[in-house]
Amino acid sequence: MMMMIMKQHHLVFTLSFLLLFFLHCSAQAPALAPALAPALAPAPPGPTNVTKILEKASQFSTFIRLMKATEVADQLLGQLNNTNNGITIFAPTDNAFSSMKSGTLNALNDEQQVELVQFHIVPTYLSSSTFQTVSNPLRTQAGDSGDGKFPLNVTTSGNTVNITTGLTNTSVSGTIYTDGQLAIYQVDQVLQPLQVFDPRPPAPAPAPSKSKKKAVADSPDDTSADNSKAVSLHMITMQNVVSFGVSATVIALCL
Repeated sequence: MMMMIMKQHHLVFTLSFLLLFFLHCSAQAPALAPALAPALAPAPPGPTNVTKILEKASQFSTFIRLMKATEVADQLLGQLNNTNNGITIFAPTDNAFSSMKSGTLNALNDEQQVELVQFHIVPTYLSSSTFQTVSNPLRTQAGDSGDGKFPLNVTTSGNTVNITTGLTNTSVSGTIYTDGQLAIYQVDQVLQPLQVFDPRPPAPAPAPSKSKKKAVADSPDDTSADNSKAVSLHMITMQNVVSFGVSATVIALCL
């Protein structure tokens, strides 16, 4: 009898131990599951977006608005993500635009606003060290870099990068972004192109050439010579008439 009781206690103990072990394992399983799950792959980087980069940097609201209004932002998005072409942007701050004469931007027509934005974009990637060896004037997306059009000149003095347009003299005040294809630099003045803010009057049209006189027409010298001959002939004729008259008179008197 005692033996049976001991066996029952042993069985109860064994079952209780197994139940506790099962409950313990069940409680630990959720905690271990995340550790055993495979690590997620990093999300692929999104397309390079100039306006988002400038928004993150702040203080470029006016330039962003102009880029969107002129659709230059969309053009840059395509160029940066569909080609390997490099881009360099000189981004004026909001204070740079505020320092311009009131109403200046509103006075520009649509074409001039596009040219103004494009004048701040160089279709080449320029690192900070490249500025020392660039050839001036730089050609921007605005077009012709010739005198009086859209010339942009960059020079260096130590670590300072100076920019001149013929109307604006400023310098690069910081690097906003660079990745080997796109470089964005901060400037504290709006780069004003001559073609937009100080256009030169168009060159006068050449005067129409005078038609040449016909070959048969007399030249002034020939006309003068003919006149001289006519006068001489007239004088000789008059002299002959006078001489004839005198002779006739003398003959008449002799008769």
